[in-house]
Amino acid sequence: MKFIWAEALWLLLLAPALVGLYVWLLRRKKKASLKYASLGIIREAMGPGNRWRRHLPPALFLLALTTMILAIARPSATITLPAARQTIILAMDVSGSMRARDIEPSRLEAMQAAARKFINEVPRNTKIGIISFAGTASVVQAPTENKEDLLAAIERFQLQRATAIGSGIIVSLATLFPDAGIEIASLIYGDNASRVRSLREPAKKDEKKADFKPVPPGSYGAGAIILLTDGQRTTGPDSVEAAKMAADRGVRIYTVGLGTANGEVIGFEGWSFRVRLDEDTLKQVASVTRGEYFYAGTATDLNKVYETLNTRLILETKETEVSALVSAFAALLALLAGVLSMIWFNRIL
Repeated sequence: MKFIWAEALWLLLLAPALVGLYVWLLRRKKKASLKYASLGIIREAMGPGNRWRRHLPPALFLLALTTMILAIARPSATITLPAARQTIILAMDVSGSMRARDIEPSRLEAMQAAARKFINEVPRNTKIGIISFAGTASVVQAPTENKEDLLAAIERFQLQRATAIGSGIIVSLATLFPDAGIEIASLIYGDNASRVRSLREPAKKDEKKADFKPVPPGSYGAGAIILLTDGQRTTGPDSVEAAKMAADRGVRIYTVGLGTANGEVIGFEGWSFRVRLDEDTLKQVASVTRGEYFYAGTATDLNKVYETLNTRLILETKETEVSALVSAFAALLALLAGVLSMIWFNRIL
């Protein structure tokens, strides 16, 4: 625990002084009692039961005063609390390889089921947006707190050819920052030279883009991207370059790899091919953005991943001032001291 106004802790020196004053008053009162009362009455009044009772209320009141002084010093502690309002983007792979059944009942159905559970468990003040990507990427559901709309959006997935992980990241960023002027078309469909340039630096012709300044990776606390995919990039912008674009905006990307180590041979629209998981790229994407990579080889693994992400994204650990809690505890102690004194001795203290 730290104290913002540590100088106020000098007031704690009043505590020993108050203890000394209390002892002096007791001795003075005892001398006065001996002058006017019989010794038998005093011994009866000072029996074992009354002896500790008469000291408990003042002790509680002294503890309350000490706690109030600590509150004046404005204590702060590192605690875990629900995060402030956030926007989470689920970027979900809908390429043809998602029909593979190495995760039962299939990769797509397992992903949908886990996403439904995640959506149902996040707090109401969290907005969620859903992006689907295959050969290109699109916004399936703009960020919203309406869970019914989110669940309906997940059911609308249609499998398509190819896998453009970079496109999924770019569209997720544009959805997270709708006013940042991110040119999705030029970044996804432009020529390679302009694509590499524009991924890291906005074009100079737009004033809003020209003012863009990179921030430390992982520093954006109001949102994050969860990227779920089961395969390698086959088209679109480079995945790592797109991740660097997210890193420049401080956005963390949590990547989830779906599928088994050996993959599976599947057929799609007359084509047969083996689908493999590119873990190295997904780990690099997560590392660049200060996110984290998770492997999900089964439906159970995927559910556990979502539970972990729910905790890490919705709860945050930070240093928080706890003066109000300490003050409330002090008030409770003072109230308890007064109540006990009234019950036992028919006086406040």
